Amino acid sequence: MKKGKNLDFIKKYTMIIVLVLVYIFFAIETGGSILLPMNVSSLISQNAYVFILATGMLLCILTGGNIDLSVGSVVCFVGAVGAVLMANLKVNMFVAILVMIIVGTAIGAFQAFWIAYVRIPPFIVTLAGMLAFRGLSNVMLNGLTVSIKDCTSFVKLFGGGADCFIPDPQIFVKVEGFNVVCLIVGAVSIIVFIAMQLTSRRTKIKKNYAVEGAAAFWIKTVLISAVICAFTVQLSRHKGIPTVLIWVLLVVLVYGYITSNTTTGRYFYAVGGNEKATKLSGINTNKVYFLAYTNMGFLAALAAMVTIARLTSAQPTYGQNYEMDAIGSCFIGGASAYGGTGTVPGVIVGAVLMGVINLGMSLMGVDQNMQKVVKGLVLLAAVIFDVVSKRGGKMISKD
Repeated sequence: MKKGKNLDFIKKYTMIIVLVLVYIFFAIETGGSILLPMNVSSLISQNAYVFILATGMLLCILTGGNIDLSVGSVVCFVGAVGAVLMANLKVNMFVAILVMIIVGTAIGAFQAFWIAYVRIPPFIVTLAGMLAFRGLSNVMLNGLTVSIKDCTSFVKLFGGGADCFIPDPQIFVKVEGFNVVCLIVGAVSIIVFIAMQLTSRRTKIKKNYAVEGAAAFWIKTVLISAVICAFTVQLSRHKGIPTVLIWVLLVVLVYGYITSNTTTGRYFYAVGGNEKATKLSGINTNKVYFLAYTNMGFLAALAAMVTIARLTSAQPTYGQNYEMDAIGSCFIGGASAYGGTGTVPGVIVGAVLMGVINLGMSLMGVDQNMQKVVKGLVLLAAVIFDVVSKRGGKMISKD
């Protein structure tokens, strides 16, 4: 029985174990460069769009393994709209942000209508969107680059530029070489995390739910707390908390709560688990599909803002392969290729793993083409693990 529990624990936290091993591997191969505060900060800034898009992609995948191939093109188009408004037409920043949100959400709703109510396969609808909005991006920008370097408020708000970090207030005691705000946030995060874990465990025990062993619980809690501590210390040694991290955390916390603590969140899992049974139970499955893809458009708009702020411009080529990064992060993070299974924390682990692989190989000077090969193999391995584990370890079904 104990052996079975250990196997379940390893299976549940496989990707976290893999992430730690991969980080250790690159730490050795890069001579510790990947652990430098600057690179830890870059890991967040360069992959912020992945965290945002992967969180939305999870909702699409939960509905039955469906994906959205258009998000990269939508990011490019919405970013182009925002850049043209702010840089060329001199529109107020907040008006431009509102327009970008409306445009992104409207695109999502347009595609969601055909998927949810006309029942055209999501692959076809979003493939058409990928081509259409990539073309519209070129039309919007006339094939040129539009710079938004002069839109400093927008760039700072969404995490672009070298000074987009939360500084220490004047009233704080200065600690040489560290950002005090970052250290305080890290300490509070650890306390809140431990409190939440203990509360959740007590609640499950009271309701006679199955819980992991005490040793496994404390090992997991201590290790995650140590990671949070190390992460915040490294950020504090650079410049502190990047403003883009606030947007990422906001998305992760909100959608983590929605998927795990709300009725609407449960509907996504129910549809992916058995759509016919869900419909017979009185749930409007069309509405669930509509929400998933409309929300994807909304988050694509947010990712567009983060992207053009970081790069301080809009180009017709932006957003290429963004959909693949988001989809890969979901499957690597434990989302099932058949739908109905997956969590926001798991997706974030998958996104971090992809980011670590990208950063590590870049620091090692690995060719871009070989980086794509490695990412493809990692994605394939994650899906194979998901499929085989559902068959009880058998490679071939005997149905």
